[in-house]
Amino acid sequence: MHSPERTMITRLVVFGGTGDLAGRYLLPGLAALRAAGYVDDDFELVCVDLKDWDDSRFETWALDQLDRHAAGIPIEARRALVGAARYRRSDIGNAVEVAELVTGEGPVAVYLALAPNLFPVAIRTLHAARMPAGSRIVLEKPFGEDLATAQNLNRLLADLVPERAVFRVDHFLAMTTVQNLLGSRLANRVLESIWNSAHIARIEIVWDETLTLEDRAGYYDRVGALKDMVQNHLLQLMCLVAMEPPISLSERDLRDRKVDVLRTVRPLAEADIPYRTRRGRYRAGTIGTREVPSYVDEQGVDPQRDTETFAEIELSLDNWRWSGTSFVLRSGKALAEDRKEVAVHFRPVPSMPFGRDGATRPNVLRFGLDPECLTLALTAAGTSADTLEPLTMTAQMEPPELPAYGTLLLNVLAGDPALSIRADEAEEAWRVVAPVLAGWARDLAPLENYSAGSRGPGDIDRGG
Repeated sequence: MHSPERTMITRLVVFGGTGDLAGRYLLPGLAALRAAGYVDDDFELVCVDLKDWDDSRFETWALDQLDRHAAGIPIEARRALVGAARYRRSDIGNAVEVAELVTGEGPVAVYLALAPNLFPVAIRTLHAARMPAGSRIVLEKPFGEDLATAQNLNRLLADLVPERAVFRVDHFLAMTTVQNLLGSRLANRVLESIWNSAHIARIEIVWDETLTLEDRAGYYDRVGALKDMVQNHLLQLMCLVAMEPPISLSERDLRDRKVDVLRTVRPLAEADIPYRTRRGRYRAGTIGTREVPSYVDEQGVDPQRDTETFAEIELSLDNWRWSGTSFVLRSGKALAEDRKEVAVHFRPVPSMPFGRDGATRPNVLRFGLDPECLTLALTAAGTSADTLEPLTMTAQMEPPELPAYGTLLLNVLAGDPALSIRADEAEEAWRVVAPVLAGWARDLAPLENYSAGSRGPGDIDRGG
């Protein structure tokens, strides 16, 4: 979705440049851009962190990360990217050092791959550094810790760069299947004509995973599943599923329609919290052949925080298209199996002429997110005329040209914010979950325990 008429930035400075995000996603994304020819020898990459490294030590680390996370990218592209990169030791709060990194000829893109609590300090430091005209700034999720902090961040950013130069990124929006949510709807009359509450009973947006904490206690234990996944990624997916058709896929039209969806979410009342939300935390169990300790026993976890590793909320939209359809958003860690999808559950047919053998389950359209695929569950005639059998049609998606982070980085460098989150959208998303956070803080929904390797709190089949 990048636009060639915009200025392509050829200088990227990554603060937090030796962290997990940089090694696992940003370097592979940049290597993919190099392999595809989107960046060349003129591209400058500076990775900044507090480690007392030199360029040689950084190069060894970066190549190892690319070997682990981007083995499918040609080794020539990986080596070219790392060979041209530089490492600098600096503190994001040091205005003099930061100014030396971000000033110079031409605009710069600054990527804050940092803990969210460092964003205010980073933005103030960049403001004092006086970035060149046309520069852009990238912030990872979550954007703030609640509505008040998000509003404060937006005010700070407004004093630094224009809104079109702010990229509040969510890599989910760059995934091929996520973009196919819109493509499947809007390019197919057969779907768009029934894409409403008259035909759709429930839409589940799910990111269940067998992964546990994976050494992320420093971040995750202060955030939890609701903020880490639901408030960020899953609400974004809901917007794409539920939005009205935009006039175009330009950043203004697309993001206007997403904000419309968030504004129609019916606020959860205090009485709704026990019945329309659920939270849990995994205890010791077995996932496959792997023994998993309780979350509270993981290194770096503070049990007193009551951090949830499972979060589920059920929302309703007060608009013409979706009145009467429920939207279930759920994410959990250490579960029995990976289930990462958007599942559209259609209403059952009103009458069946097949007698007692005519039982049928409602149709379900599933957009698989990881792995990426599209599946439609139908019902067809069985071996005899009065019987029915399930019929499943599956389409595998073509591998994308770029990984999700490659697409996001390309959009940043090209100056196309269509797949980033606008200021008002970030605030509206916090308004949706604010009643849930308040209710959970008062224990209106208990923190349930579930065994690692189970299906979640209550160990019931939540697949539907």
